[in-house]
Amino acid sequence: MKTIYLYGKLSMLKQLLIISIWLTSTVFTLVISLVLYQTVATTPELTQLLTHEATVFASQPNAALAYAALPTSIDAIHTAVTISDARPVMIDKYLKHYHSPLAGFGQFIVEVADQHGLDPYLFIAIAQQESNLCKKIPAESYNCWGWGIHSQGTLKFDSYSQAITAIIQGITQDYIGQGLIDPETIMTKYTPLSNGSWATGVNQFLAELSSGDF
Repeated sequence: MKTIYLYGKLSMLKQLLIISIWLTSTVFTLVISLVLYQTVATTPELTQLLTHEATVFASQPNAALAYAALPTSIDAIHTAVTISDARPVMIDKYLKHYHSPLAGFGQFIVEVADQHGLDPYLFIAIAQQESNLCKKIPAESYNCWGWGIHSQGTLKFDSYSQAITAIIQGITQDYIGQGLIDPETIMTKYTPLSNGSWATGVNQFLAELSSGDF
Protein backbone atom coordinates (compact mmCIF):
# COMPACT_ATOMS: atom_id res chain seq x y z
CA MET A 1 0.00 0.00 0.00
CA LYS A 2 2.83 2.32 0.91
CA THR A 3 4.54 1.49 -2.38
CA ILE A 4 1.40 2.36 -4.33
CA TYR A 5 1.12 5.64 -2.39
CA LEU A 6 4.74 6.56 -3.14
CA TYR A 7 4.30 5.61 -6.79
CA GLY A 8 1.21 7.79 -7.03
CA LYS A 9 3.00 10.69 -5.38
CA LEU A 10 6.00 10.35 -7.70
CA SER A 11 3.67 10.17 -10.67
CA MET A 12 1.95 13.35 -9.55
CA LEU A 13 5.29 15.12 -9.05
CA LYS A 14 6.37 13.97 -12.50
CA GLN A 15 3.20 15.38 -14.02
CA LEU A 16 3.69 18.67 -12.17
CA LEU A 17 7.28 18.83 -13.41
CA ILE A 18 6.18 18.20 -16.99
CA ILE A 19 3.50 20.89 -16.70
CA SER A 20 6.00 23.30 -15.18
CA ILE A 21 8.50 22.70 -17.98
CA TRP A 22 5.76 23.06 -20.60
CA LEU A 23 4.54 26.34 -19.11
CA THR A 24 8.08 27.70 -18.90
CA SER A 25 8.83 26.69 -22.49
CA THR A 26 5.55 28.17 -23.71
CA VAL A 27 6.15 31.49 -21.98
CA PHE A 28 9.75 31.59 -23.25
CA THR A 29 8.62 30.82 -26.81
CA LEU A 30 5.93 33.49 -26.59
CA VAL A 31 8.41 36.10 -25.36
CA ILE A 32 10.90 35.23 -28.10
CA SER A 33 8.13 35.36 -30.71
CA LEU A 34 7.02 38.79 -29.51
CA VAL A 35 10.60 40.08 -29.55
CA LEU A 36 11.15 38.74 -33.07
CA TYR A 37 7.84 40.21 -34.23
CA GLN A 38 8.80 43.59 -32.79
CA THR A 39 12.19 43.37 -34.48
CA VAL A 40 10.65 42.53 -37.84
CA ALA A 41 8.04 45.25 -37.46
CA THR A 42 10.62 47.94 -36.66
CA THR A 43 13.36 46.92 -39.11
CA PRO A 44 13.02 49.04 -42.26
CA GLU A 45 12.73 47.06 -45.50
CA LEU A 46 13.16 43.66 -43.80
CA THR A 47 10.08 42.31 -45.55
CA GLN A 48 11.56 43.25 -48.92
CA LEU A 49 14.85 41.60 -48.01
CA LEU A 50 13.06 38.41 -46.99
CA THR A 51 11.14 38.50 -50.28
CA HIS A 52 14.36 38.92 -52.24
CA GLU A 53 16.10 36.05 -50.44
CA ALA A 54 13.08 33.79 -50.95
CA THR A 55 13.08 34.65 -54.66
CA VAL A 56 16.80 33.92 -54.98
CA PHE A 57 16.36 30.63 -53.12
CA ALA A 58 13.41 29.55 -55.26
CA SER A 59 15.18 30.45 -58.50
CA GLN A 60 18.03 27.99 -57.96
CA PRO A 61 17.94 25.23 -60.62
CA ASN A 62 18.53 22.40 -58.17
CA ALA A 63 18.47 21.55 -54.48
CA ALA A 64 22.26 21.56 -54.13
CA LEU A 65 22.58 25.16 -55.33
CA ALA A 66 19.62 26.21 -53.20
CA TYR A 67 21.24 24.66 -50.14
CA ALA A 68 24.55 26.35 -50.98
CA ALA A 69 22.78 29.73 -51.11
CA LEU A 70 21.32 29.37 -47.61
CA PRO A 71 24.35 30.58 -45.59
CA THR A 72 24.53 33.81 -47.60
CA SER A 73 20.80 34.44 -47.17
CA ILE A 74 20.87 33.69 -43.45
CA ASP A 75 23.89 35.96 -42.97
CA ALA A 76 22.15 38.80 -44.81
CA ILE A 77 19.00 38.48 -42.71
CA HIS A 78 21.03 38.20 -39.49
CA THR A 79 22.95 41.36 -40.37
CA ALA A 80 19.74 43.27 -41.11
CA VAL A 81 18.17 42.23 -37.80
CA THR A 82 21.37 42.95 -35.86
CA ILE A 83 21.64 46.53 -37.11
CA SER A 84 17.82 46.92 -37.12
CA ASP A 85 17.90 48.13 -40.72
CA ALA A 86 17.67 46.03 -43.86
CA ARG A 87 18.37 48.92 -46.24
CA PRO A 88 22.20 48.66 -46.19
CA VAL A 89 21.95 44.92 -46.80
CA MET A 90 19.44 45.38 -49.60
CA ILE A 91 21.59 48.05 -51.25
CA ASP A 92 24.71 45.89 -51.12
CA LYS A 93 22.73 42.95 -52.51
CA TYR A 94 21.58 45.16 -55.37
CA LEU A 95 25.10 46.49 -56.03
CA LYS A 96 26.61 43.00 -55.98
CA HIS A 97 23.86 41.71 -58.27
CA TYR A 98 24.87 44.30 -60.87
CA HIS A 99 28.62 43.89 -60.20
CA SER A 100 29.02 47.50 -59.12
CA PRO A 101 32.29 48.78 -57.64
CA LEU A 102 30.10 50.47 -55.02
CA ALA A 103 29.31 47.09 -53.45
CA GLY A 104 30.20 47.27 -49.77
CA PHE A 105 29.24 50.93 -49.39
CA GLY A 106 25.63 50.17 -48.42
CA GLN A 107 25.98 51.03 -44.75
CA PHE A 108 27.93 54.22 -45.48
CA ILE A 109 25.40 55.37 -48.09
CA VAL A 110 22.47 54.82 -45.72
CA GLU A 111 24.22 56.64 -42.86
CA VAL A 112 25.07 59.71 -44.97
CA ALA A 113 21.66 59.73 -46.69
CA ASP A 114 19.85 59.55 -43.34
CA GLN A 115 21.96 62.42 -42.00
CA HIS A 116 20.73 64.62 -44.85
CA GLY A 117 17.19 63.27 -45.14
CA LEU A 118 17.65 61.69 -48.58
CA ASP A 119 16.17 58.36 -49.64
CA PRO A 120 19.24 56.12 -50.16
CA TYR A 121 17.32 54.05 -52.70
CA LEU A 122 16.79 57.17 -54.82
CA PHE A 123 20.51 57.88 -54.60
CA ILE A 124 21.33 54.38 -55.86
CA ALA A 125 18.66 54.53 -58.57
CA ILE A 126 20.21 57.75 -59.94
CA ALA A 127 23.63 56.07 -60.04
CA GLN A 128 22.10 53.16 -61.96
CA GLN A 129 20.52 55.53 -64.48
CA GLU A 130 23.59 57.77 -64.86
CA SER A 131 26.47 55.29 -64.95
CA ASN A 132 25.17 51.74 -64.71
CA LEU A 133 26.22 51.84 -61.05
CA CYS A 134 29.70 53.29 -61.64
CA LYS A 135 30.64 50.98 -64.48
CA LYS A 136 30.57 53.78 -67.04
CA ILE A 137 32.29 56.84 -65.59
CA PRO A 138 35.30 59.02 -66.49
CA ALA A 139 38.52 57.37 -65.34
CA GLU A 140 39.38 57.96 -61.68
CA SER A 141 36.47 60.35 -61.21
CA TYR A 142 34.50 58.23 -58.70
CA ASN A 143 31.51 60.19 -60.01
CA CYS A 144 28.71 57.68 -60.58
CA TRP A 145 25.92 60.25 -60.58
CA GLY A 146 26.85 62.52 -63.49
CA TRP A 147 27.19 65.25 -60.89
CA GLY A 148 28.74 68.58 -61.88
CA ILE A 149 28.90 67.93 -65.62
CA HIS A 150 30.08 71.05 -67.47
CA SER A 151 31.71 72.04 -70.75
CA GLN A 152 35.17 71.14 -69.45
CA GLY A 153 34.16 67.69 -68.30
CA THR A 154 32.79 65.99 -65.21
CA LEU A 155 33.52 66.83 -61.60
CA LYS A 156 36.03 64.39 -60.10
CA PHE A 157 36.47 63.15 -56.54
CA ASP A 158 39.31 61.48 -54.69
CA SER A 159 37.25 58.47 -53.59
CA TYR A 160 33.78 56.95 -53.64
CA SER A 161 33.33 58.02 -50.01
CA GLN A 162 34.06 61.64 -50.87
CA ALA A 163 31.74 61.49 -53.87
CA ILE A 164 28.92 59.90 -51.87
CA THR A 165 29.13 62.52 -49.13
CA ALA A 166 29.37 65.52 -51.45
CA ILE A 167 26.68 64.42 -53.89
CA ILE A 168 24.16 63.41 -51.23
CA GLN A 169 24.64 66.82 -49.65
CA GLY A 170 24.27 68.48 -53.06
CA ILE A 171 21.12 66.59 -54.04
CA THR A 172 19.56 67.37 -50.67
CA GLN A 173 20.32 71.09 -50.87
CA ASP A 174 19.79 71.74 -54.58
CA TYR A 175 16.89 69.40 -55.27
CA ILE A 176 15.06 68.02 -52.22
CA GLY A 177 15.40 71.34 -50.42
CA GLN A 178 13.92 73.11 -53.44
CA GLY A 179 10.86 70.88 -53.55
CA LEU A 180 12.18 68.58 -56.28
CA ILE A 181 11.56 65.32 -54.47
CA ASP A 182 10.67 62.64 -57.03
CA PRO A 183 12.31 61.47 -60.28
CA GLU A 184 9.92 63.50 -62.45
CA THR A 185 10.58 66.83 -60.73
CA ILE A 186 14.28 66.12 -60.15
CA MET A 187 14.66 65.42 -63.88
CA THR A 188 13.55 68.96 -64.80
CA LYS A 189 16.75 70.33 -63.26
CA TYR A 190 19.09 67.33 -63.21
CA THR A 191 18.72 66.58 -66.90
CA PRO A 192 16.25 69.09 -68.38
CA LEU A 193 16.69 67.89 -71.97
CA SER A 194 15.46 64.38 -71.15
CA ASN A 195 12.27 63.30 -72.90
CA GLY A 196 11.13 61.54 -69.74
CA SER A 197 13.25 58.42 -70.09
CA TRP A 198 15.51 59.52 -67.22
CA ALA A 199 12.63 59.56 -64.72
CA THR A 200 11.27 56.31 -66.14
CA GLY A 201 14.62 54.60 -65.60
CA VAL A 202 15.07 55.95 -62.07
CA ASN A 203 11.55 54.85 -61.14
CA GLN A 204 12.24 51.37 -62.50
CA PHE A 205 15.39 51.01 -60.41
CA LEU A 206 13.61 52.41 -57.36
CA ALA A 207 10.93 49.76 -57.80
CA GLU A 208 13.56 47.01 -57.98
CA LEU A 209 15.17 48.14 -54.74
CA SER A 210 11.88 48.74 -52.93
CA SER A 211 10.41 45.37 -53.87
CA GLY A 212 13.57 43.26 -53.72
CA ASP A 213 12.71 41.97 -57.19
CA PHE A 214 16.07 41.99 -58.97
